[in-house]
Amino acid sequence: MSPISDSETFVRGFRDSAPYINAFRGRTFVIAFGGEMLADAQFSSLAHDLTLLNSLGVKLVLVHGCRPQIEARLNKHQARLHYVNGLRITDDEALLCVKEAAGCVRQEIEALLSMGLTNSPMAGACIRVLSGNFITAQPLGVRDGVDYQHTGEVRRIDTAALQNLLDSSAIALLSPIGYSPTGEIFNLNAEDVASAVASELKADKLIYLIDGKGLTDSRNRLIRELTLSQAQTLLNKKHKWSESIQHCLQAAIGACGQNVTRTHIINRHIDGALLLELFTRDGSGTLLMTNPFEDTRQARLDDIGGILELIAPLEAEDILVRRSREKLEMEIEYFTVVERDGTIIACAALYPYIKEKIGELACLAVHPDYRTQGRGNALLNYIEKQSAQLGINRLFVLSTRASHWFREHGFKPGSLDQLPVKRRTLYNYQRKAKVFIKDMA
Repeated sequence: MSPISDSETFVRGFRDSAPYINAFRGRTFVIAFGGEMLADAQFSSLAHDLTLLNSLGVKLVLVHGCRPQIEARLNKHQARLHYVNGLRITDDEALLCVKEAAGCVRQEIEALLSMGLTNSPMAGACIRVLSGNFITAQPLGVRDGVDYQHTGEVRRIDTAALQNLLDSSAIALLSPIGYSPTGEIFNLNAEDVASAVASELKADKLIYLIDGKGLTDSRNRLIRELTLSQAQTLLNKKHKWSESIQHCLQAAIGACGQNVTRTHIINRHIDGALLLELFTRDGSGTLLMTNPFEDTRQARLDDIGGILELIAPLEAEDILVRRSREKLEMEIEYFTVVERDGTIIACAALYPYIKEKIGELACLAVHPDYRTQGRGNALLNYIEKQSAQLGINRLFVLSTRASHWFREHGFKPGSLDQLPVKRRTLYNYQRKAKVFIKDMA
């Protein structure tokens, strides 16, 4: 790749990330990761990315696990954690290992975050990391005749104290340990802690960094987006995911069912996966959301800037007829857009001729990044349904360069005299656009 293309790639990437940088300033993210991040020496690169987020004004709550560190100490003491119905039983000896492991992991994380952005102008920057007894816990107790001893669950979060900490630009670091009002210590699940904290803080994002590819379909393809109902359906089907991934998804669903609008599940083994997920439109992992990430809807006046940006390159190539901002403002009611995470990635217009029961499909455009993913076909289907609701049983289109695409989608060559009289009078003979018609009845 030439230096020029490298520069273009950088500039485009920086421009594309700028809206996210602006949108994330002052927002609260809860990020959970396992102790494997430190055991595999992966946390150094993650610490770099977390420090960068903090410098951009993102309020961070980190929730760490320490499973491998606990298991190493249990093996050293020739002890082990017992599991019943997927839940840990933490006896006295195991609790000592949990406390020791959690303390060591917390200190390692604090040390790495204290380095700032190494090999950069921000090296040595003062990033404050604070921990504390923000979590009140209660014992799981006896269930189905099994006493889970020192294994607990979250009872209450000291939201006010956490919020004060975040407002001071410090990073909050939470261990999977909770305390009871009577001074007892309980071993908690890190995923559940993160979900509870995110819900109580009304966090803008809850992010899980997990082992493996993540949530995949039956063909082992990464599932990019899920609504809350889709996620629950998948969980009920009991896909062949690991127990930890299933538990992570369950915790994510719980948070989205409360006050968190978006939860991300990301493969921790991808370098920079956190930044890719946050600062690119399509991310690197799975997004679980309460509202659709992508929506096809009626265009509004505030979409005009996005539509103009989308269609300008096609107008320059004479693929589309030029439309001014004023013309779009007058005709915006005829437009349908596909919005993906705040960006218009496709549009089309339907001009109805109700008396003749025919409609013109115009200005069909799809962003270059999404032209091979069926967006055009989906948008055409949407326009056809919209037409049927208006009593329209035929669509026509005038095209100079995309005739093959329309023919592949059921349009047949037509003639000018088949168009409504009003439309014929507006035909541009200089463009010599061809007429294609599709019967939908």
